[in-house]
Amino acid sequence: MFAGLDVTGKLDTQTIEAMSLPRCGVKDKVGTGDNRSKRYALQGSRWKVKDLKYRITKYPTNLKRSAVDTTIQKAFNVWSEYTDLTFTPSTGHVHIDIRFEKGEHGDGDPFDGPGGTLAHAYFPVYGGDAHFDASERWTVDSYSGTNLFQVAAHEFGHSLGLSHSDVREALMAPFYRGYDPIFSLNEDDIYGIQALYGKKTKKSSRPSYDQDGDYDESKVNDRKEPAPKPSGDHDLCKNQKIDTIFTSADGQTYVFKGDKYWRLTEDSIAPGYPKMISSNWPGLPGDIDGAFTYKNGKTYFFKGSKYWRYKGSKMDGTYPKDISEGFTGIPDNIDSALVWSGNGKIYFFKGTKFWRFDPSARPPVKNVYPKPISNWEGVPDNLDAGFQWTNGYTYFFKDGGYYRFNDKNFAVDRSPPAFPRSIGHWWFGCKDAPEGTVGTSESRDWLINEEGEYADDASKIYHETDDINNLVEEDGAKHAARNNANSTVSLKNKSSHISSSFALVALVTLKFLHSVF
Repeated sequence: MFAGLDVTGKLDTQTIEAMSLPRCGVKDKVGTGDNRSKRYALQGSRWKVKDLKYRITKYPTNLKRSAVDTTIQKAFNVWSEYTDLTFTPSTGHVHIDIRFEKGEHGDGDPFDGPGGTLAHAYFPVYGGDAHFDASERWTVDSYSGTNLFQVAAHEFGHSLGLSHSDVREALMAPFYRGYDPIFSLNEDDIYGIQALYGKKTKKSSRPSYDQDGDYDESKVNDRKEPAPKPSGDHDLCKNQKIDTIFTSADGQTYVFKGDKYWRLTEDSIAPGYPKMISSNWPGLPGDIDGAFTYKNGKTYFFKGSKYWRYKGSKMDGTYPKDISEGFTGIPDNIDSALVWSGNGKIYFFKGTKFWRFDPSARPPVKNVYPKPISNWEGVPDNLDAGFQWTNGYTYFFKDGGYYRFNDKNFAVDRSPPAFPRSIGHWWFGCKDAPEGTVGTSESRDWLINEEGEYADDASKIYHETDDINNLVEEDGAKHAARNNANSTVSLKNKSSHISSSFALVALVTLKFLHSVF
């Protein structure tokens, strides 16, 4: 069954009716087995905080701003009614950016005018932003036009980590069925959102903020690394060094080593692995150097001087191609590649150096690169792999150990046991792997003094003000410019005007070098 339709192999009346309905532009995830939880579908990523901020940076022209503001807040409240999630409008740091756009609008997924695709949103791992087709006649509390409240509530479900549901009556079904004056969430929607964020436990929906006005993660139960099980694959447990690790567009996490791959669960290796890389990614060789999945939903693999692009498990064009062709300015034989959540840009690591690749810039790699990996405090040189996991943290891997990188503090976390920790114990479920610190850390003495405070200069603070740019065009050859260039669209974790007096207060919270990136 798909979207509540019986699979008959025929273009029946029910299917034709569904095809004619306006719908959400988020691609449908047809789940099977362990990808599904009852009828609702979880994309695989979620926010690691429950107090979320949002901003509307571009409004529709046919509605008053006050009406849009009220409706958007009402749409968020649909989800906070059954969870401890809170949603607060903000002009500063935001998690979810909301825009009303027409046609091509800079993310490679253009709108099609009135009817058809109404809106689309990105899952948390890709930023959570929501875009609405400004060509639609958006209305509030009316049977005419397209009801903004119901469409927005649906899109925000995606922004929170829900995929489309097969239950036709659910809000997260892919098709828009018109204005419902007595709308309420279906139990399928409720089960889905509570599977991600838990049931509602508190009466107050007021978010908690620190003295600097930023959201306070210390008051939120952060997601931990997976607890080990007495299992694990023999090959991985015997030698925990890996080639690469990445999360695919459908939220699955994969580990590559040699010509084999494994799929990770929350706490171990999924049954039935390893499998041959070539069996799931036809045409892709083994011994991959690095991989990442971008916001466009496509996964890029690198080996030697070549790279491959896949959409799911299907090669997306004619590959391989030269890295110098599609990723100008990036060296061959990289050690690792990842998309950093701090600014949405692509980073490549090799030896003691790293490069930042910005698809929308000309040139895509600035002449100030490469820079030393030591700018990423606590991260060692000569990495094996790196990626952002579904809990929002960036992880680096080397020689059977891993480092959890705190993107807010811009340093490897100091939580005991110290990093690096065993990949085998925490990620693969190897029963004999050590639980604590492993190996001789090359970077464990990185700037922590006896009081446990950061011992670096207070002037070392990070001011990243660039937009989160989308990898829009194929392979970095041509890239669409961001629409709404004069607005502050999609600026995540932005700190563009921090005064010198604020720098001392913000040291522990931001502690980023202006010259790091």
